[in-house]
Amino acid sequence: MNISEAIRTRRSIGKVTQDDIPVKQLEQILEAGTWAPNHRMTEPWRFFVLRGEGRKVLGEALADVALASAADPESPEAAAAAESARTKPMRAPVIITVAVTPKEHEKVIELEEYGAVFAAIQNMLLEAHGLGLGAIWRTGEPTYHAKMNEHFGLGNNDKVLGFIYVGVPVEGQQPVGKRKSFEELTVWIDEEGPLVK
Repeated sequence: MNISEAIRTRRSIGKVTQDDIPVKQLEQILEAGTWAPNHRMTEPWRFFVLRGEGRKVLGEALADVALASAADPESPEAAAAAESARTKPMRAPVIITVAVTPKEHEKVIELEEYGAVFAAIQNMLLEAHGLGLGAIWRTGEPTYHAKMNEHFGLGNNDKVLGFIYVGVPVEGQQPVGKRKSFEELTVWIDEEGPLVK
């Protein structure tokens, strides 16, 4: 599969089997992430590979966030929300938690560090697709909660940016892709002069 085909046929695949994923394939996915562009070669990405019982680290983090976010953490509703959150990581055999650790340097722009890690995530999704695996990049409010940093041993300036759930796709799980035409979202600026007068 060439890169053009990979970009256009990649989909977010949430339904996967519990079949084990070979470590070699996971290493390929991780290495693909490290080839993302990053200004000043800061390499601000950090990866945590959760497999088997290791997925419970994320489950406990999600449960803690659910309780911390509840109006009444002692209520039965909060307990139910925490238990539901605790089981979510079991949806895939492997989860790669991706975080950014921005470099503290006067010439480093923090936003560019985030951009580099987002590019790394796209590389990883494309690599998983090229290997015939299903993957989905999951985020949401709990991702960015301070308790998530605690569970992954990250510092105050670091941030979890998402979880890549990886597995063998359940048969028939290839959603149809839809995008707006680039023409609707593009302005060509050439010799006509400034866009705004």
